[in-house]
Amino acid sequence: MKQYLHKEARILIATFSPWRNGKRMPTNGNLEPMADFFTQRAGETVIIDQVYPGSDRVLPRIETYRKKRRAAITTSSLLVRWLCPLLWFTNREGTRMVFKLRDFFSVIDWCIRDWKYYDVFVGFESVNACAGIVLKRWRRVKRVIYYVSDYSPKRYSNPFLNRLYIWLDRFAAMHADFIWDVSSAIQPARISAGLDKQKSAQVVIVPNALYPTQVGQCPLGEITPYSLVFMGTLGEENGPALAIEALVRVVKKYPRATLHIIGGPSHEEEKLKQLVKRFSLESHVIFYGFISDRAKISALLSRFFVALAPYRAMPGSVRWYGDATKIRAYMAAGLPVITTSVPPLGKEIADVGAGLIVPDTPEGIAAGIAKLFDNHTLFCTMRASAIAFARKNTWEREFVKAFRQMERMKAR
Repeated sequence: MKQYLHKEARILIATFSPWRNGKRMPTNGNLEPMADFFTQRAGETVIIDQVYPGSDRVLPRIETYRKKRRAAITTSSLLVRWLCPLLWFTNREGTRMVFKLRDFFSVIDWCIRDWKYYDVFVGFESVNACAGIVLKRWRRVKRVIYYVSDYSPKRYSNPFLNRLYIWLDRFAAMHADFIWDVSSAIQPARISAGLDKQKSAQVVIVPNALYPTQVGQCPLGEITPYSLVFMGTLGEENGPALAIEALVRVVKKYPRATLHIIGGPSHEEEKLKQLVKRFSLESHVIFYGFISDRAKISALLSRFFVALAPYRAMPGSVRWYGDATKIRAYMAAGLPVITTSVPPLGKEIADVGAGLIVPDTPEGIAAGIAKLFDNHTLFCTMRASAIAFARKNTWEREFVKAFRQMERMKAR
């Protein structure tokens, strides 16, 4: 690992995150642990945080860390600032082309201003990685890592946007030094979409992970009986409505059953509340809203009996290829997980005995819940497997493993 990380190493990370009320939101869960990892090891780490469309700011925030401490905060120069009127005019959630241009130029802009050499460049998603590849051609970067947190060969319904997305991903995959994919399902999908396997950079699987402080469980006697929990974004593809529809069936056999829903956004929560009202489940469903405090979420999750990750089998969904961070958080809290065949992580947890894969139907989910409610021995076995899995799944362990694998690949 010392080949890439040492006390004199300089690291440049180009990433993204949403900002609300002047604060970075934790939606991009990879940024904070990566910053912690690099700043503890490298001489200097620079993070270019390119804010999401729909945030309360439009220019990137550039953070410089030296000797484990933040030394400076700045923003882009006039090379990027001239885009401000267009950025504010189109500043709504979703993919915005002018924001993609901002992302590319903000990386180039920083290196023109900084004029230093970087040992490692980490580019989250293809536009950032492509900027890093340009910097490598200019001999400003030694190694480029293309970090992919989600992928779908049918990402956009607009044919032009989708072709551009596939082309950028392919270019980054062919010209980076390494690809860090969060799931082993991404590279086969990339190849099916036209990437020449022989021209691809080497792939390192770097799954999402946990902080050690997130791994903690309640004693069995303190868990709420017949309680279910759903955590995450409340959009359709994540299946919160499926969880509610499954509960309709569950309460017929288990009248004490409750469903606890943690997440947002608020407009999606309102839709779900209407669904709860339609099924007369008001006394069985509790909404907590969006919670940003990681420790608070972990403590809350540990009080429940079974976790739900009922992803819908929707064509083109990134859930078929990405990692499921909430499943990892569930297991860290000691919860057996009921999920569908959609997330690649589902098969992995089923193989280690930490969860069940069920059809993405209310009936299938309800049957999985009943199986765990009825069989205490099975519940305890799955709980123990989930905890054992989570203890090995820390950010420190995954990043160290990734760098060691890179060294082995280069040594061949």
